[in-house]
Amino acid sequence: MSPLRTLTDLNAADRAAFTAALGHLFEHSPWVAEETWPQRPFRDVAHLHSALCGTMRGATRERQLALIRAHPDLAGRLAQQNKLTAESTREQASAGLNQLTAEELAEFQRLNAAYLGSFGFPFIICARLSNKSAILTVMQTRGGSSPEQEFQTALGEIEKIAQLRLNDLLKT
Repeated sequence: MSPLRTLTDLNAADRAAFTAALGHLFEHSPWVAEETWPQRPFRDVAHLHSALCGTMRGATRERQLALIRAHPDLAGRLAQQNKLTAESTREQASAGLNQLTAEELAEFQRLNAAYLGSFGFPFIICARLSNKSAILTVMQTRGGSSPEQEFQTALGEIEKIAQLRLNDLLKT
């Protein structure tokens, strides 16, 4: 974990240290932090989060899609192989996705595959703000959304995930 644990430290950091400290906020996409760095200084954590999300939202559609696709399936193959990032592992566990019955796991895998087939990217939800049964319900209902609705919903969920990860880092 980064030694930069305060907003003052982040505001004073060079680009490499800033990116190293915040690069994990957006799954496998440190470019979000790196490209937000020039906007320092940040008044508060909300300002920093807003700037990071602005960078993400201002990116090309291709870059946004790559960010969405960088997220793992919920209770998917990577989780079963213990190959998630530490953050994703904790987040999925907080929703109980590490304690699924065989039937629940099969249902997650079925819904993940159907969602990916419909939209071309994984289903994303801020697992820390939910639980396994609620997530299953949302997976079933969001499958009927338009591709653009789901794309925008995914970005919104990524913003929530980044906020919680930032709060963890800065202990706000």
